[in-house]
Amino acid sequence: MSKRNSAAAKTAARERLRAERERQAKRAKVRRQLIVAGSVVAVLAIAGGIGYAVVQNSKPSYWESAKDDKLVKPANTTGTNGTTVVFGKSTAKKTLVMYEDPRCPICAQFEQVVGSTVKSDWDAGKFKIQYVGATFIDNKDNGEGSKNALSAMGAALNISPEAFLEYKTALYSTKYHPDETTDKFKDDAYLIKVANTVPALKNNKAFQKAVKDGTYDKWALDMSATFDKSGVTGTPTLKMDGKALTSDGSNAPMTVDTFNTALTAALKG
Repeated sequence: MSKRNSAAAKTAARERLRAERERQAKRAKVRRQLIVAGSVVAVLAIAGGIGYAVVQNSKPSYWESAKDDKLVKPANTTGTNGTTVVFGKSTAKKTLVMYEDPRCPICAQFEQVVGSTVKSDWDAGKFKIQYVGATFIDNKDNGEGSKNALSAMGAALNISPEAFLEYKTALYSTKYHPDETTDKFKDDAYLIKVANTVPALKNNKAFQKAVKDGTYDKWALDMSATFDKSGVTGTPTLKMDGKALTSDGSNAPMTVDTFNTALTAALKG
């Protein structure tokens, strides 16, 4: 082999090596660019996801939005925003004001033990009943049941005062009132199930539509606001002529005997 051919071969080999190194460098550059691009896309996706979550979390909840809904007042109501709920014989001189939260376990206990006596006295015309609904238990556990049940009670009140009272009794009954930690009243189907035990509400399409549509959701919130402004701090609370009916000076009477004693004194006052 001549020196000329040997030199040419070496030059060619070096050229091939240089070309191969350039190709490898280009491939490495492309890989780096793809990695960087992928990282940017991933970062943007994460940022987008975070941004979406922030937007979603900043949106008002359904019940917060319901505050701005058009108010629909149930029939058989008066006063500001229809939040004065009073019914009974016109001849009754006194009014028993009842403050209750639908999810309240003590309210359920009161209704189960004393509720029938209250209704009998109301039927006899001893007093009118004014109902003030509260939803503070929802605030304790970010629940919805008190508000939803109060809205359904508005739908019952729209049918008649009697349907309202019977439905309230059913909601507080041993069979249907849930444990305070179980927010079953947030379920429309459950509220309708309970309503089907009340003759005036059984398979009542107007009532069921109002519950499903949330027709009285805004009203329930306004009623709850009335409770919040009342100065009453717990449920059940019973008042007549602005004075609380109690069994011991502070708590609501939880037996028929203590209720009768407190009521007799209030009716004379």
